[in-house]
Formats: sequence, structure tokens, C-alpha cells
Amino acid sequence: MRQRLVHVLSGNSFALSDAQGDMEVDPYAPIGLFSFDTRFLSHWVLSVDGERLHALSRDELAYFETRFVLVPGTASHYVDSDVSVIRHRSLDESFHERLTVLNHSVQPAEYTVRLEIGSDFADTSEILRPAPRRPVVVADSNRRQLRLRHQRDEFIRETLVTSTEPVDVDEQGMTFQIRLAPNGEWHTDLVVATIIHGAGGRDLRASLQSHREHVHHTMNSELKRWLDAAPRLVADRQSLELAYRQALTDLAALRYVPLTYREPVPVGGMPWAMALYGRDAMLTCLQTLPFTPELTPATLQLLASVQGGQLDDYHDEEPGKILAELRYGEAAAFGEQPTAISYAAADTTPLFVVLLDEYERWTGDGDLVRQLRHPARMALDWLDEYGDLCGDGYLRYQTRNDRNGVVNQTWRNSPDAVSDRHGRQPPFPRATCELQGYAYDAKMRGARMAREFWDDPAYADRLEADAARLRDRFNRDFWLPGREYYALALTPDGEPVDALTSNLGHLLYSGIVDPGRSAALAAHLSGPELFTGWGVRTYATGQRPYNPVGPHLGAVWPSDNALIAAGLRRYGHDAEAARIAAGMFAVVETMGGSVPEVIAGYPREVTKYPVQLPAAGRPQSWASGALLMLLATMLGLRPCGDNLLVKPEIPVGYGRIELTDVPGRWGRADAFGRERPPGRMSPRLRGGRSGPGQPHRVIW
Repeated sequence: MRQRLVHVLSGNSFALSDAQGDMEVDPYAPIGLFSFDTRFLSHWVLSVDGERLHALSRDELAYFETRFVLVPGTASHYVDSDVSVIRHRSLDESFHERLTVLNHSVQPAEYTVRLEIGSDFADTSEILRPAPRRPVVVADSNRRQLRLRHQRDEFIRETLVTSTEPVDVDEQGMTFQIRLAPNGEWHTDLVVATIIHGAGGRDLRASLQSHREHVHHTMNSELKRWLDAAPRLVADRQSLELAYRQALTDLAALRYVPLTYREPVPVGGMPWAMALYGRDAMLTCLQTLPFTPELTPATLQLLASVQGGQLDDYHDEEPGKILAELRYGEAAAFGEQPTAISYAAADTTPLFVVLLDEYERWTGDGDLVRQLRHPARMALDWLDEYGDLCGDGYLRYQTRNDRNGVVNQTWRNSPDAVSDRHGRQPPFPRATCELQGYAYDAKMRGARMAREFWDDPAYADRLEADAARLRDRFNRDFWLPGREYYALALTPDGEPVDALTSNLGHLLYSGIVDPGRSAALAAHLSGPELFTGWGVRTYATGQRPYNPVGPHLGAVWPSDNALIAAGLRRYGHDAEAARIAAGMFAVVETMGGSVPEVIAGYPREVTKYPVQLPAAGRPQSWASGALLMLLATMLGLRPCGDNLLVKPEIPVGYGRIELTDVPGRWGRADAFGRERPPGRMSPRLRGGRSGPGQPHRVIW
């Protein structure tokens, strides 16, 4: 089995190493120090007197800070080793490592401490096969520095390693000759600056003193402020509190400020998605509105600022379309991958409108709705002008990029993700069912914003009429009466793609489902073909393409399940929603730590333990946000004007849950819920405003 990898991260920068803190190139994992889609360190290996080190212990102090306690040699030497090493590692604008060597002998001792250093400046898109590069290396012992520089035209990346102690520097690393008194110790601080020139870049160097102050004061206090600003959870089930705090901490870690921008937005997550993904960012914001609404304005404003404004086949850009991906690596800069600014997604554009409206419902921030009126209307226009590729009123996708474009431009974006139950893949352009739900939802929400904030009732009427026609048409064409669920997609000729998938839950969330059919969908989503006991599979068993380790053909995604549970509650299927929420929280309870992006779709009674897929990210913003959305769904949180409505459906075994100081247009509100014995009737909703200056409480 592969040994566990250890990371520190800050924004979109991260360092991934082995359990000893060493970094060596691995074609199957992004080992090294990365920032803005470039690997600045690919080799970082410590030895004492020529011996590699082995870990006695490791302390994960925070997401941006960790500590390794090491000894030379193998495990048999642990008990009698007379020297040990502590590596204290932290990350903010720079990478910092403090080395401490301890002499445990009663005699003076001399040691040769060697740190081998190298960088291949690989792009994150080429980790499997990094392109050959020949960095210019400058070793300067007088200045205690090793500088590595890669340049391709105006694309320049540099790694600058500096020691605070005297050192012999060569082109392969640094060597310290140290002498320690009996029971003495020695320290040096190593600062690695990642420097970006050109292409809108900025110099990311930080002094040692400012780094220490930032890590030990600013970053810790910022994390505390972030946690303190979020609602406070008190639960009978302590594991729920731990999962909640971990999710909030992960979301704090997965914020970054894009180049040329000022406010933090969510990145996708560790390790492959440390960049801005429009879909991931907006769904994370949607999931976390009752908890951390401050993520949303910056995300919407940034996406509006880079909204599509022209026809560009290579980047799949169209006027009004919302960004899919934003990258800064070499492959993006030179057009080798269409990721410098990619619009290869059909769902981001309606989701932009959905998020803007939902944000106002929670916060009452009508100014942002008015400010983003033009981008929102462009997005709504795109649905009909460019999204309706067959002229039949359905939102479809087909890449414009016939060289290396994204085949499936939905959240199911793996190449084989859209197949019928026999494994046949439909022709393009494809109209997947959840896209129609998103489009319906966007039109309905656009109508509300037009009527209440844009002073355009005629436009609102038109959007509502369009949405009603789409809903009627969808319920006619996508419904499979013999199977009692909606088809995964329609072909260009209108033939249904008859796979049973988790997308049914997205339809419930959007509101496009005929109420008389919701019970059948709830039965499918909670039945054994889709529900594993941990969560709902992306693709049901009994169909030929089903694969429990296929990301979109049978695996289980927390982000997917959060929307499913919320959709079930929207249509009144509370028990099924609670069952899914309990399964997802059981994943976190069993595995501990951050929730993985995706787990295998094996039945719970078979594996007894959730199986994380090898390529799954952890932590991931929309996986961590999913836990918060599931918690809100369990409590039944919903804004209604200036009130927070609470209608709990707490799974058996969870006892009482208290979520206090929920932010919103009401100020702060408290929500309470407890599990109810089966068959017991729900109490009536009651609410009232507390005294002056007190939080608004709504209690169930």
C-alpha cells in the first residue's frame, strides 16, 4: 500500500510530501510545492550523515502548518538513536521549513545535514509525464541562496531557497556542517519563495519575519475569526460537531485570491483542482449560504468579470457564458490546453443566475442583484441563443473545440459518463436532464429578480412563460412511464437515454418535477439500486455500464448527495432525505478528517467501510460544503422574507441539534431540532422576534 501523503495548503498553493516530509517526483501523485498551477519544488530530500530520515511522529497543527519528528536510519534504530530532527513546515505566501537538530548524547557531536533541492517547474496538467525543462540554477553560498529559474518567452517562474544559517550551496542543494554540544541543538530556517513574472503575475516573495508573523498571528487569527463568524453547532452526537468544524476549516483553507483580483474565492480542492472552477465554486457558495455567505459576492463578481463576450471555439466561449475553469500554468499560457480561461461547461451559466437569486433570498443584498443585472441577463439570454442547439427549447452542449475540448460539459464530465442502461452513448448535442432543471430554475429566479429588482415586469412575465413551457415539455419528453423516472438525456432526435442516475435528485432540487411523480423518484433514490447505505450512486446497479469505482458510473459524491437530499425535502420526502444525510455523515464518522470528494459505490453492508477512490480529492470545497448543506437540510433551514423557517427532520441516533447565530437578512437566528420516534406527528411551527438587539429565533 502507498504510504500516506502529508500536505500543507494555503489558498491555491500547497506542498505534498511523504510521511517524512520529503518530496520526490511520483508520476501518480502531485508531489512537491505547487502554486498557481506550477510545481516550484519537485525534489526536497533531507538526510543526516548520508542517511535518510524516518518519522517518529507528526503533528498536524493547522491546514497551513505541520511538524515532523524524525530520526536517521530504520525503525530498529529508534530506541537508541542519539540524534533527532524536527521539521516544522508552514505555508502562506512562501514555503517555510525550520530544521532543528538535537544531540541526545553526553558527548559533542558533528553532523552533516544535507538537503537536496530541485524543481522541474511542471504544469499541474502534466504530472504523469512532465515535459523536459532545463532550469537555470545559481548557487550562492555567500548569500546562502539557491535560485532555480525557468523561462519560456515571457513566461518566467523562479524558486528561491534561502537559509538563515551558513551553508555550502551547490546546484543540487545545500549542505550544513554543524557541531553540537552535549544535549545541544541547532536550527536553521529555510524560506522558499515562489516567484511569478509575466502573464499578469506578481512577485510572491515574503521575508522570514513577515512569514512568521503572518502564520502565527494573522493566519491563526483569521482562521479563528472565520470559525467564530460561522453559526455555532451544539449536538448530542459529538462526531457531528467535529465534522462541522472540519468542513469549516477546509473551506477556510480552500480560498485563494486569483492574480489581478483582490477577494478570495473557493478553489476546487486538493490536489488536482487547486484552481477556480466555476461549477465547484458556485455550488460551494450555494451549499454554504446559511453558514459562510461571504464567499458568494466575490465569486459572483469574479465570474461576471470574465463572462464570455465573444465566439471562441478553442475555449468554448460564447457571449453570456459563465467560466468553467481558470488556470495559470504553462500549458494554459501557451494554448497547449484550453484552460487559461475555459468555458467548457453548460451548467455554469444557469447556476450563476440560481446562485445570485438564492444569495439575495438569504442575505437581502438587493444591491448585488442590481449590480449584476447585465451579467445575469446575458446568462439568461445565453440559454436560448446559444444553449438551445437544436431549436427544441432544451439546453444542450457540444464542444466547439474539436482538438482537445471537454466532451461532457456537465458535472458528469468524464468521457463515458452519459450512457444509456446498455452502455450506448448518445450523439451530440446532448440534452441531459439536470440541465433542463437548472435552466427552469434560472428562468424562474430570473423572473423574480426582474420583477423585484430590475423594474422589468414584462421581462419577468416572459421568463415565467418560458419556464412553464419548458416544465411542461420536459415532463412530457423526459418521463419514462414504464420505469417511472426521468431519462438521463435526450438525443438530438428526441430519443430518451434511459439510464437511471442520481440526476433525479437535481431535478427535485430545481423544482421542474411534476409533484405527482416525486414519490417515484424518492423511491428510486432511496432504493437499493441507487442508495448504497453511505449515499446515492451516480449510476444505478443493474445497468451494463455500472461500475462502483467509476466516478460517474456508480461512485458516490457528497456534493451530489447534498443536492439530492435538499431536493427530496423540497418535495416533502423528509425521511428519505434524512436517510441520505445520515449515510453521508456516517462516511465522515468512519473515515475521520475531511470528507473525500468521491467514494466507491459498493453497498455499505459489503465493505463496512467507505472506500475512497484513488483520484479523489481531499479536502474539496464542494465536498466540505456538502456537509454544511446536509446539516441545513436536516434542520430544514429556508429563508422566507425576513424570517428563517426551520423544519427539522433529524435522523434517528442524532438526538438534539442546535445551530445558533445563523446569518441572514434577519440578522442572526437560532435553529433547534431533535430526532422524533417513528410515527410521531410533527409539532407546529412557531416563531417570534426576540427583544431589541436580540437574535431572531425561529424554533421547531
